[in-house]
Amino acid sequence: MTLLNVSNILNTSNTSNTLNVSNLSVELAQSILDTEIDPNTQKPFSVHKAVRNLLVDGTTVSVDVALAYPAHSQLGLLRKQLHLAFKTVGFETILINLFSKIQTHSVQRGVKVLPNVKNIIAIASGKGGVGKSTTAVNVALALAAEGACVGLLDADIYGPSQIMMLGITTKPDSIDGKTMQPLQAHGLQVMSIGSMVDPETPMVWRGPMVTQALEQMLGQTNWTDLDYLIVDMPPGTGDIQLTLSQKVPVTGAVIVTTPQDIALLDARKGLKMFEKVGIPILGIVENMALHVCSECGHTEHIFGSGGGERMATQYKVSYLGGLPLDARLRADTDAGIPTVVADSASDLTQLYLSIARKIAVAVADKARDFSAIMPIITVSKDS
Repeated sequence: MTLLNVSNILNTSNTSNTLNVSNLSVELAQSILDTEIDPNTQKPFSVHKAVRNLLVDGTTVSVDVALAYPAHSQLGLLRKQLHLAFKTVGFETILINLFSKIQTHSVQRGVKVLPNVKNIIAIASGKGGVGKSTTAVNVALALAAEGACVGLLDADIYGPSQIMMLGITTKPDSIDGKTMQPLQAHGLQVMSIGSMVDPETPMVWRGPMVTQALEQMLGQTNWTDLDYLIVDMPPGTGDIQLTLSQKVPVTGAVIVTTPQDIALLDARKGLKMFEKVGIPILGIVENMALHVCSECGHTEHIFGSGGGERMATQYKVSYLGGLPLDARLRADTDAGIPTVVADSASDLTQLYLSIARKIAVAVADKARDFSAIMPIITVSKDS
């Protein structure tokens, strides 16, 4: 890709075509940032007003670039990419400060964002058994591994599983008797009804009680400066799920499905439910997309193939990626140490990191919420 017209910065009087240092300017440096594409967003680095403190002094350029998504694992590659682009046009000393700055984005109409929680992401499925909870916990851990401050709310009241997946054995504390401190696990702030009831006691609650319990866990937990709160939604698309979708301030939703036609049938209902209440769909994750034999390496699509991609195309939403049917995922969550933590260098972890970055990029593309910085205007009658 041609970044810019190099002839504009060449010293035409010099037959060796060496760069004219006097033409190295802020405008030239800005043009690099306006044309060089961030591979994670497929947009120039300068989008979202990301460029700050751009300075040029002779052949020296320094710049701060604020990424709108967490990208700890990507900073070295991105810095190298920009360094090469600046060097190509003649800069010799190149000082690039890349960092992430996560903003608060708007939620569905009529619902206010939570204090200390910038963005809420619902992980949902139309039916149970598709690996939604495993996906939710590993995506949360992947976002944290990329540098974000992340919380996880287990909203599956009837079948809470996150405390087992995270190895949590304690109950939440309350300092003031009115609010709860989130539990801590592998760097996540966590809240689940499973930590407050006997694991063998069935939750025989009707819909209004479930909704009230979720609202209490969401609003009465002392979340601390979260960039993202991942909500592991209960499966299904009934009254409870619809009510929760209307009451929880959600930035966007991720639909988890398998390639199987029956799972896709219910996943479509889940997608339509979120559309009905005005929650954007951030993308689709296809779980159990394939199985690779650990003995011979044979690949088999046990539940069919391409279903999640076809659904994403049909509804014009992003396909975030496919995950294999792998015994490691089951073993790690059963042990209370999900795969992203248990084996940070594994191929499975890299898949979760990629999916998490795509989700964060999709959130960054949504409209900003400015309510926290807008002044409160009051009108009073002069006495």
